[in-house]
Amino acid sequence: MNEEYVNLPLVKNQDQNRFELKVGDYTAFIAYKERSKKIWLIHTEAPEELKGKGAATAVIEKTLTYMEENEYKLIPLCPVVVAYLKRHTDWNRILDESVTPF
Repeated sequence: MNEEYVNLPLVKNQDQNRFELKVGDYTAFIAYKERSKKIWLIHTEAPEELKGKGAATAVIEKTLTYMEENEYKLIPLCPVVVAYLKRHTDWNRILDESVTPF
């Protein structure tokens, strides 16, 4: 993870159903749905100003860490999250049993 993001807090915005990482005046986020200790990650987005700077990767890593620490199971629907998981197969450990491991 890019060093500048390490100490930034992940916010679980339950009103908008998204995990958020605020970087200065901008927010990278992952939209999610949650039910019965399962979280579906639907869409990852970073503003133009943060593209190519690792903000999307940081919000993904922080979200996966949050899910593991809180014993959620992951169902990845977002192509960006799926691509990340293919590169970091150690996260297969939090996949829901309905998901084929990467």
